[in-house]
Amino acid sequence: MKRRDFITLLGGAAAAWPLAARAQQPERMRRIGVLSTLPADDAEWQARLAAFLQGLQALRWTVGQNVRIDYRLGADNAERVRGQVAEIVALAPDVILANGTSTLGPLLQATHSIPIVFANVTDPVGSGFVASLPRPGGNATGFTSLEYGMSGKLVELLKQIAPYTARAAVLRDPSVASGSGQFGAIQAVGPLLGVEVSPIDVRDVGEIERAIAEFARVANGGLIVPAGVRAVRHREMIIDLAARHKLPAISSYRFFAAGGGLISYGSDLIDPYRRAAEYVDRILKGEKPADLPVQAPTRYELVVNLKTAKALGLEVPPTLLARADEVIE
Repeated sequence: MKRRDFITLLGGAAAAWPLAARAQQPERMRRIGVLSTLPADDAEWQARLAAFLQGLQALRWTVGQNVRIDYRLGADNAERVRGQVAEIVALAPDVILANGTSTLGPLLQATHSIPIVFANVTDPVGSGFVASLPRPGGNATGFTSLEYGMSGKLVELLKQIAPYTARAAVLRDPSVASGSGQFGAIQAVGPLLGVEVSPIDVRDVGEIERAIAEFARVANGGLIVPAGVRAVRHREMIIDLAARHKLPAISSYRFFAAGGGLISYGSDLIDPYRRAAEYVDRILKGEKPADLPVQAPTRYELVVNLKTAKALGLEVPPTLLARADEVIE
């Protein structure tokens, strides 16, 4: 080989080396933190998480290959939530997925720089989490489950399906602003429909059992279960208590009616996690939470359990059945 040809070949190979080296380098591993107060074995949480992971997979994010997920789950009081928030923030993930209102507040207190995508948060504007829905500002954006005013609809529907209802106990989580906000909306509507409203704080199981038993001693009562993580965590017990004390009960959650409650009215709680994966993808690719609008539900589902209505001796109005998205028999 002539010297000139050798130098030309060597130069071409040298130019190709950086390209080959880059091609052989593994894709950068990105890190997602996931924070939820629901425990890992909770069926509702598993359905939400599955939707999120499926959404990531569809966008070509594969756990263990180009993304790592760190979980902090199941904290059952405010102190433990703060502890898990501190742990997640210390890991410095590229983005955090926050499940529900009770996790978002502590996260925003702990970090103003790590991007946060939230799902199923109640009234983030009213709670002070974002500046507005179209332009959230700050480091958080995501998907709401409802705004406070929608809670008043629960009183109206309860009165329609159980017209004798003159008193309503409202399960309220006093540890988060959304608990008081929803109760305020219900309290404003109750007197207009002839319903006296009183709160039951849901700090622990024993408190719920005692308060519902005490409330049920007087006739013409009903039970309202607004959105809240403690209501989700204790849903089976609450459904059993309502049945035991013959209380017509309404909830924001579809799984409440599907599990034996009387009626539910609320948004889809699974789909926001699939859509949250899209926001996580966009943030990992360089977009900022401040520029991604908070999305509110566009549809609310009404579910009626006819079997439970029959057990309570209730005749469901035909107009209500006609409006229902699902009737469980």
